[in-house]
Amino acid sequence: MINLAKIEFAALDISGKNYLSWILDAEIHLDADGLGNTIKEGNAESAQNKAKAMILLRRHLHEGLKVEYLTVKDPLILWNNLKERHNIVKKVLRNILS
Repeated sequence: MINLAKIEFAALDISGKNYLSWILDAEIHLDADGLGNTIKEGNAESAQNKAKAMILLRRHLHEGLKVEYLTVKDPLILWNNLKERHNIVKKVLRNILS
């Protein structure tokens, strides 16, 4: 059996150039660790699960992003903030691929 804890993925670049692949990797890892609901609206996850999710997400952020979002302690808030920040990247890529 593969130890999923040892499998890593690239940190989210501060420019957002790898945002789409990062969110997919982050969601998969959170789901694999039983923490997928921590980034869903209206979740009732425990403080411990939220802390575990934050550890995983922060471990995979560019240092500049870690500093920028230093005070965020809820994974859903961090997730939404990053989504808002990098939403423009998704729009540009959709236009290119269409």
